Amino acid sequence: MTDTWLPTLRTVTPQEGYELAVKLSRVAVKMTQPDASVRETLRAVYEKDADALIAVSSVVATHFQTIAAANNYWRD
Repeated sequence: MTDTWLPTLRTVTPQEGYELAVKLSRVAVKMTQPDASVRETLRAVYEKDADALIAVSSVVATHFQTIAAANNYWRD
């Protein structure tokens, strides 16, 4: 991933910010495990694991906190 895929954390709405948080999480997984077939194999395991799904939510929430801070969402 050499292309610039994240030019800014600024978003127009909080919903766009949350969608960006999800994208950040997905890109992190893709960069950590670049082999699509391995990711597909692992997904079959974690998609049925409640603890893994809760962990994903936590990661997205952390990214969203960063994006919210960059966009001053709490001031609206």
